[in-house]
Amino acid sequence: MKSLRTLSPQLRRNLLVLFAAGLFFWSSLASLLPTLPLYVQAIGGSNHDIGLVMGSFAIGLLLSRRWLGQMADRRGRKIVMLIGMAAVAIAPLGYLLIQFIPLLMVVRAFHGLSIAAFAMAYAALVTDLAPDEHRGEIIGYMSLVNPVGVAFGPAMGGFLQEWLGYTPLFILSSGLGLLGWICTMQIQEPRIAAIESTLPPHPSTQSPEADQFWSLLLSPRLRIPTLVMLLIGLAFGVLSTFVPLYIKESQVALNPGLFYAAAAIASFGVRVLTGQASDHYGRGLFITMSLGFYTLAMSILSLATEAEMFLLAGVMEGMGSGILIPMVVALMSDRSFPHERGRVFSLCMGGFDLGLIIAGPALGFFAEQIGYRGLFQLAAGLSLLAVVTFLTQSSKDIPRSLRFAVGRDEDAYAIKASE
Repeated sequence: MKSLRTLSPQLRRNLLVLFAAGLFFWSSLASLLPTLPLYVQAIGGSNHDIGLVMGSFAIGLLLSRRWLGQMADRRGRKIVMLIGMAAVAIAPLGYLLIQFIPLLMVVRAFHGLSIAAFAMAYAALVTDLAPDEHRGEIIGYMSLVNPVGVAFGPAMGGFLQEWLGYTPLFILSSGLGLLGWICTMQIQEPRIAAIESTLPPHPSTQSPEADQFWSLLLSPRLRIPTLVMLLIGLAFGVLSTFVPLYIKESQVALNPGLFYAAAAIASFGVRVLTGQASDHYGRGLFITMSLGFYTLAMSILSLATEAEMFLLAGVMEGMGSGILIPMVVALMSDRSFPHERGRVFSLCMGGFDLGLIIAGPALGFFAEQIGYRGLFQLAAGLSLLAVVTFLTQSSKDIPRSLRFAVGRDEDAYAIKASE
């Protein structure tokens, strides 16, 4: 917290308003996590239908990433955040009015645009505002909006649905999005063009190909983090779609919202500790730890028979996500300039989106064949593959990758390191 006190009053106010907007956003989105699969089931949807509807969220994410990333770099972060807030406020009203599966898929895809817009622009703006020497620490603190929102939202959504039904739930989710939109309107952002003009020349910015959105994907600095996010997106797609149904099928006396709350509380704790530490020990060590936690979480879920095991898996998943997302954001910040961060973040997080797209409908079909336990065994295998990939491919060769992944070497692709 010491580094935050060194910031100017205007910058601290900006960060505070930005933090409040993030809380409203994630609370709105997370309030539907434990309830929307049950809602689709309640209106007659099968496991495959549930997978299609939930997976459509990631379709909206992926299809909107490119133009939103370009817009964030060219027109600023704030307008993109406002688009995301508008989507998170409007989509719940669509769920309320529509009970036809194909149209629900359209609404869910529109809902996915919210994360593509808000989360990407939020991360880029926080990075723009953070001093280089405290980047990991401030990203860590500002990323707390996710676990706090995801702790409050699912518990609130689950209990409200049980108490009053789906209509008040969808109205509340929409109202939280509206409050977030109002907060976002108060934010002041730096001019990206001004930042860009102060940058020293760098080979990655001189090539016309490097300025092309999709060409960035194959660059050494992006491809392995994006692949790791794809594998974790596949695993997370299983978790986010099927945990409520798995708990129900297991006849365990546990509100699914408490699983997400346990994950969020664990996520909160590790973010406070690891953000500042990564400024000193590097991002690689903590990314490796996070992937290990994901593997443990999926393995525990594949064996869960009691509420305590589900909650332990939630804690492990929360620790994994609480470390992984801020560390990948910090890693991509280290490897990019301000004027390209919207595109870089969109591509890297797009790997996670693609995993969600594949996981929902494809694994929803397999759920009928191998059951929920089999799905989580598969998710554990995907998470383990992500660990192996990062350990061996995160730098220029296997020895350097291993050293970087365990915190014994610098990031070979960081902009500072190459200048």
